[in-house]
Amino acid sequence: MRAIDVTRTAVGNTLRSKLRTFFTVLAIVVGAFTLALTMGIGAGVGKFVDNVASDYGQLDQMFVSAAPEADADSDSELTEYDPQARQDAGEGDFFRDMMAGGALDDDDITTLEQIDGVTEVYPVLSVQTEYVETSASDAYELQEIGFPSISDAMHLTAGEVATAGETEMTIPEKWLEAFGLEEAEANSVVGEVVDLGVPNAIGGVETVEVTISGVSQEAISGVGGTPMPSMSLYQHIYDLNQHGLEQTPDPVYVQAIVDVENLEENEQAIKADLEEAGYQGITAEDQMGQIQGLIDAVTWVIGGFGLIALLAASFGIVNTLLMSVQERTREIGLMKALGLSRARVFSLFSAEAIMLGIMGAAIGIAGGVLTGVIGNRILTDGPLSDVVGLTLYEVAPVPLLMVVALILIIAFIAGTLPAWRAAKKDPIEALRYE
Repeated sequence: MRAIDVTRTAVGNTLRSKLRTFFTVLAIVVGAFTLALTMGIGAGVGKFVDNVASDYGQLDQMFVSAAPEADADSDSELTEYDPQARQDAGEGDFFRDMMAGGALDDDDITTLEQIDGVTEVYPVLSVQTEYVETSASDAYELQEIGFPSISDAMHLTAGEVATAGETEMTIPEKWLEAFGLEEAEANSVVGEVVDLGVPNAIGGVETVEVTISGVSQEAISGVGGTPMPSMSLYQHIYDLNQHGLEQTPDPVYVQAIVDVENLEENEQAIKADLEEAGYQGITAEDQMGQIQGLIDAVTWVIGGFGLIALLAASFGIVNTLLMSVQERTREIGLMKALGLSRARVFSLFSAEAIMLGIMGAAIGIAGGVLTGVIGNRILTDGPLSDVVGLTLYEVAPVPLLMVVALILIIAFIAGTLPAWRAAKKDPIEALRYE
């Protein structure tokens, strides 16, 4: 009996008892469907997390800041500006506030440069803004602005990133309400001129006319959630912060970005050195590590249910084939009497088990992929459309092929016992079976 004959016979025998085959295949379908769905979710969300991590910077860089205080807090919500509150707080507090918040100075930068494994240090100037006033004379507090060095990571819904040499900045979508606009009208705000209030070193507030160059969506990483100035505007704000001082103070930096030689190998040692020196260092992977860990855990748990379903399906395969062997005892005896070897009888029933696995895998994986793709489209275009770049499901060919291989292996192992029982039957006794 040739291989093609074995396959054809296996297909025919599998379809003899359609109801029994249906329920056996159904159990396999459930397991295959669950695994295909969880594998795709893991791949899709993993890809999204990788993209978010890349928003923070290059993978061979580390972000260093002074160790935070326990009660440190920040608020980037849009709040109406109250000039009296500033006067009540007292004058000349700007630099004291920054240093109390854990800013870095030139001595800190020198210390970072001397740490083994650090090849380059890029300090980020610390600046402070007071308010932004729209053309309608509505003023809102502006407690935080972004760093121009990461502006390329933003996702814009209108306009473009602020030009380095121009007095421009982008604003987040949530700020459109200050201009009486909806998200769909984002293009209308591009080109608008606003007044930016910047505190100086002697308690005054100076204004700068700034052109809005674009509107950004806030990513899960936080990038794009605050106004993002051009490099020249950022430097101008820093200069205004120092205006009024008789002597220019040493620069103050909010953080430093350091290049690390062989980050994967030296990461823990450098973090230990930073902590000992009173600093905190985090990488792009650290930014999203906890989220990725949670996603992996959920994926494995759901995938575990799929494996349990396949284990249950394997018992169904055993039961189905044992009943088939029992019902076809005389047929087996006749085949062996006509010269069919034990190996061929074994391969025939093993092929039937594999055929059950193929049917279940094909239906289950196709259903899982289809559900994942459709569900991803519905959710990312609907309720989760505000999450920039979100991918909930990604078709991953290699993991899917691994699922198919796993199902076929389980089906073959499950079919071994019935196939062995069929192969060892004595043809004389089998022919006498009633």
